Amino acid sequence: VQLQASGGGLVQAGGSLRLSCAASGDTLTSYTTAWFRQPPGKEREFVAYSRWTGTTTLYADSVKGRFTIARDDVKIVTYLHMRSLKYEDTAVYYCALGFRESPLAGDYTYWGQGTLVTVSS
Repeated sequence: VQLQASGGGLVQAGGSLRLSCAASGDTLTSYTTAWFRQPPGKEREFVAYSRWTGTTTLYADSVKGRFTIARDDVKIVTYLHMRSLKYEDTAVYYCALGFRESPLAGDYTYWGQGTLVTVSS
């Protein structure tokens, strides 16, 4: 399975951005997709996940109410809609795919290459 993340860029504080993560390779069912991020000089942290069919989602407290994870299970694409962006949202964002509902990076088997989001204050 390969994951390709895209959509990062430079945005002003208060603005919006949409990240995409396209999966290809093996036939996938009953999987969980997630977004993590790694701010400059910090550890990778959980952002959000969406379980198969999107009926179960979880968000980090820091993004709750501002970010929305959505998935298209026909196209096998996961999105992260980000609004009201803050300077502290600046990070490299990674998409991941696994087979458990988990906010832990170690529970995800496949990872995208990362896309940089820079929020200017």
